[in-house]
Amino acid sequence: MALTRRTLIRSVAAGAALAALPDLAPTLTRAAAAASPPGDVVGRISVGYQGWFSCPGDGAPIGGWWHWSRDRFQSPSPTNTTIVSWPDMREYARGYPTAYPNLGNGQPATLFSSYDQQTVDTHFRWMQEYGCDTAALQRFNPFGDEGPTRDAMAAKVRSAAERFGRKFYVMYDVTGWTAMQSQLKEDWTTRMSAHTASPAYARQNGKPVVCVWGFGFNDDGRPFTPAACLDVVQWLRAQGCYVIGGVPTYWRQGINDSRPGFADVYHAFHMLSPWMVGRTGTLDGLDWFHTNVNVPDLADCVAHGIDYQPCVMPGDLSAGHRRHGDFYWRHLYNMVRLGAQGLYVSMFDEFNEGNQIAKTSETAATTPAGAGIRALDEDGTACSADYYLRITADGGRMLKGQLALTAVRPTPPVTGGGQPPATNLAAGRPASASSQNGPFVAGNAVDADRGSYWESGNNAFPQWWQVDLGASHPVTRLVLALPSGWEARTQTLSVQGSTDGATFTTLAGPAGVRFDPASGNTATVPVPTTTARHVRVTVTGNTAWPAAQLAQVEVYAATGTSTPPTAPGGLTVTGRTATSVSLAWTAATDADGVADYQVRQGGATVASVSGTSATVTGLSAATTYTFTVVARDTTGAVSAPSNSVTVTTDPAAPTDLARGRPTTESSHTQSYGSGNVVDGNPDTYWESANNAFPQWVQVDLGAATPVGRVVLRLPPSAAWQARTQTLSVLGSTDGGSWSTLVASAGRLFDPATGNQVSLAFPATPARYVQVRFTGNTGWPAGQLAQLSVHSG
Repeated sequence: MALTRRTLIRSVAAGAALAALPDLAPTLTRAAAAASPPGDVVGRISVGYQGWFSCPGDGAPIGGWWHWSRDRFQSPSPTNTTIVSWPDMREYARGYPTAYPNLGNGQPATLFSSYDQQTVDTHFRWMQEYGCDTAALQRFNPFGDEGPTRDAMAAKVRSAAERFGRKFYVMYDVTGWTAMQSQLKEDWTTRMSAHTASPAYARQNGKPVVCVWGFGFNDDGRPFTPAACLDVVQWLRAQGCYVIGGVPTYWRQGINDSRPGFADVYHAFHMLSPWMVGRTGTLDGLDWFHTNVNVPDLADCVAHGIDYQPCVMPGDLSAGHRRHGDFYWRHLYNMVRLGAQGLYVSMFDEFNEGNQIAKTSETAATTPAGAGIRALDEDGTACSADYYLRITADGGRMLKGQLALTAVRPTPPVTGGGQPPATNLAAGRPASASSQNGPFVAGNAVDADRGSYWESGNNAFPQWWQVDLGASHPVTRLVLALPSGWEARTQTLSVQGSTDGATFTTLAGPAGVRFDPASGNTATVPVPTTTARHVRVTVTGNTAWPAAQLAQVEVYAATGTSTPPTAPGGLTVTGRTATSVSLAWTAATDADGVADYQVRQGGATVASVSGTSATVTGLSAATTYTFTVVARDTTGAVSAPSNSVTVTTDPAAPTDLARGRPTTESSHTQSYGSGNVVDGNPDTYWESANNAFPQWVQVDLGAATPVGRVVLRLPPSAAWQARTQTLSVLGSTDGGSWSTLVASAGRLFDPATGNQVSLAFPATPARYVQVRFTGNTGWPAGQLAQLSVHSG
């Protein structure tokens, strides 16, 4: 199956590259000289909008669970799914029941349909509220079965954009579109061009904007010739359009994900937007691309009078790339300091790839239980559902010069710090009780269903109900409820708290608490702010029934004192490289709870984390730095600094001459092309055709240079069991005449030693370095994840 745009993220093709991050000081920069003045894409935040989810009963012509499940005629479930993230469903007017397990809070697992106009309106309202200027409406081959649904979605997007004052444009994705050259023109002429009459249709330089995504990509899903692609671009320009090209990462060089020979096609666009999803999942990787790819990309665009709209991404939530917002902010910062003329966010609603910025499930309470789907708090940091929309808004202000350029994320995971606004800490958490009556179990009080309830054994007071909040919080109040239709009653109860589940202290002494349907059968029980993980309600009487009864228990934390946290202690250096320093410290304490820790160097904040360790990246080799750490609580109060530590980074690591250079190969299977061996990511790899030795992969260093060592790697995952590959290393100055640098021999790749082999040899001038395979005990093909070439 051809590699598609939807599966590119799985390659995560850049890994942890080591590169310096210059100019961390907050300064305001100007964009490079743009070919165009500000419009609806230049100087703006554009977001990719799929709009491709449908559900049975929504009226969509395509029918079924389109894009929610692999078999769209079967309900989505953990074994029949195409998604890796779960949407926050609280603002959708309609949800469609699935075959997923119930959410952690006990509610049914429902999903939205993009075909519902209210869904599109909700999304565009969010765009308005969070500064997303323009939406790029994705449009795949409309001449297949999805065409009528795509046509209807265009009308729905137009309506929502007009209603909420947003702009939109059509973004053609040519993946798998065999007759693209003629049919794209037909579709634009007979269908899509009509939408340019809308005041919401995006214009740049007075021209309607249209994007074509996919020309020049090096995979079987986009086999179009340069001539066919150039014809389409020139035709759209002739129709009076401003044409954006969604192009490969390495478009300028014509290597790796880009086929050679497309330079004229790329330079025919008014604006270029190179793809980045799946190219890296680390901060160092983003920095490497900034220096080695984005900077020369922009220079090429300026030289050819082309606007530059790089892709920025929040990171794959399912793969743990997000780092509670730091990954997204680094990408935004790098592209703004670069001087990009506009930014393209991938994507707004891409729950399939986990890189959505739309409101997403915050915790396990609103995610299907046991389905293995990560919520926004996956790394232990509480994040509000709208967090990545708020980061987008701040990034847009930085792009437009309304916010000073800063490498430190200004957007808190939760507005005001602490837990998400009005967050019920007990929702979906484990609950227990002294007893239960039949099916009325303890978990019913945390499932968000007011119709279900816990009831203790009858005629046997006292009774207790208890919840484990998962971590200690400064608890300040409880909200208790009974089913709304029940008659009034008074329950005599008290509240206890514990940090360890064994020793409890009284937070609220015994008192009669009135539950009255006239006031919703709810009651608030305030308690002195007390740090507790386990909260217990003990009931000793009930005027309406001889048992304890609770339909809902909500627990809330304190949100404000002015006392700063104690200073973090014991700051130590736990590791260092040429470009990074790792630090650890002991936790601070605070009555309101510590929101985060800020690592400071020379008065500037260089890292912000929720835990008690951090790695500061982007440092210079063999340079001395001094660091301190401060704690910030949920009210914004900052502690005194910790002790300081001084550390000198390691000398610069040997330069990898092969990183990002052009590669060739004897063959490859599926999407495992030779470009993977120089992308800096040990998890992607090249694999030759099977059962056809010998095979080879080689890199062009650009010029003859002395080489004396190669390092060969396979993915480090333990899933790659040990294997021996029989291989040799060859060198050439002209690509024609080859000499043997390392003779053929069996080389053991063992996960116990990092699946890595280092081969040294006398320094020899070479421009081309080739690794030739004649055998593999683990798979009938040549396999290589990394080829690093060094001078010695």
